[in-house]
Amino acid sequence: MTAATLPPEESLILERYLDAAWMEKGLSENTLSSYRRDLEAYANWLVGQGSGLIQVSHGQFLGYLAHRYEKNFSSRSTARFLSCARGFYRFQLREGVLTENPIASVDNPKLPRALPKSLTEADVEKLLAAPELDDPLGLRDRTMLEVLYACGLRVSELVGLTLSQLNLRQGVIRVMGKGSKERLIPLGQEASDWLERYLREARPVLLNNRPEEVLFPSLRAQPMTRQTFWYRIKHWAQVAGIDKPLSPHTLRHAFATHLLNHGADLRVVQLLLGHSDLSTTQIYTHVARARMKEQHAQHHPRG
Repeated sequence: MTAATLPPEESLILERYLDAAWMEKGLSENTLSSYRRDLEAYANWLVGQGSGLIQVSHGQFLGYLAHRYEKNFSSRSTARFLSCARGFYRFQLREGVLTENPIASVDNPKLPRALPKSLTEADVEKLLAAPELDDPLGLRDRTMLEVLYACGLRVSELVGLTLSQLNLRQGVIRVMGKGSKERLIPLGQEASDWLERYLREARPVLLNNRPEEVLFPSLRAQPMTRQTFWYRIKHWAQVAGIDKPLSPHTLRHAFATHLLNHGADLRVVQLLLGHSDLSTTQIYTHVARARMKEQHAQHHPRG
């Protein structure tokens, strides 16, 4: 059964909603097609239950969600359907077709949090060693990678660093993170050594001795964009022979995962990453736990 075989008044209501969604929300053709399929499948199921899009009760809607569960629809697919259905019923209220929302108290399904992609410690070492150090750009990139991995910065935080945020005497950098929240992060000896070398050998060349505040300038002596640095990471990963999928947060994830693998406290990692909520950081415990199981299986005599 398709939308065309629905009762004419419901078919018209469905089409009016899709037209309005396209006009008001600027939905893409793909999203609009997904909404159409979701609503048609829902409408067809309701017809089989002797009900309809407008006549549906709260209990019948829950019945449809149970039907989706039995058919093994994913949580993400059901969350998308719920978003579409909410928009549909809000539209009917606004148009005066309904006076009550039959799904007002229905919660979204809990979506599994995706584990962040990371690199092994050996992968990180290969990536850090990839840039060519006899080139000012290579030395700059090596230093940026060292700071990124040593401090767990967001890429936007890294490319936005200025000289005034760096304190090599105390071995810390001052970072302004999301929500204009400031945090002090220790650099560690390795990153400090690379910064000293970079400031001495490469940065004056890149700036042509101009008095700029940007810590890691581009060839035009301007702050680098996140996209540019990301292209540089992908280039050096290719040079290093790393064919794993990477993201702009890859080294940030590696920073957190490797700290936890070596026994760091979760709240310390939270502070270093600049997460306002510990629950955001807790996703890394799954990564560390998986690593722990792997190590146990590999090294325990009865693993």
